[in-house]
Amino acid sequence: NKASSLLPRVGDRGFCFSFPPLFAIMKSVKPLAFGKALTMLMRSYYPSPLGTISLLADERGLLGCYFVGQKYFENGYRDQAIVEGDSIFLADATAWLDAYFAGENPKAEDVVLAPQGTAFQQSVWQVLREIPYGKTMTYGEIAQKIQCASAQAVGGAVGKNPLSVFVPCHRVLGSQGQLTGYAGGLERKRWLLSHGGVTF
Repeated sequence: NKASSLLPRVGDRGFCFSFPPLFAIMKSVKPLAFGKALTMLMRSYYPSPLGTISLLADERGLLGCYFVGQKYFENGYRDQAIVEGDSIFLADATAWLDAYFAGENPKAEDVVLAPQGTAFQQSVWQVLREIPYGKTMTYGEIAQKIQCASAQAVGGAVGKNPLSVFVPCHRVLGSQGQLTGYAGGLERKRWLLSHGGVTF
């Protein structure tokens, strides 16, 4: 019949031989979230007095600053393709770190920061950015400032700060002003506080 002659027959190239390979390809490709643009992650390494630092950036700005081997190292980016190279954001971050470790107090706005996190984490990290050079806050004070009932929840967000040094989570102390956990290790925290003029 005329209608059936228009349908692909078993053995037609478009039906049996083209579709299965297409399905195999589709199954092997990771789906992308709608509206999410592909980004190029760039990495460079910085030789700091406290050990090697990994800097990550994309087209939005600086995403991460991690001491190699620290807790939560490159958290959220370990499964992504990263190209080692340079970009304007990585160059700015390197210049900022040069000034900082030379004893200067470089302006935070000299580097475009683009940390990725939940709305709660972002609110905590914003408070960290507002802690002045040479000053400290406690987890409880941060919790009070953002109207959070849990200093422990604040501590969790502080610990996952992806931008060590730039977003100064080392300036957060325990309720009695004591040194508490730091993803990069307490010795680094002590050094950074002393470098910033904080004495115990």
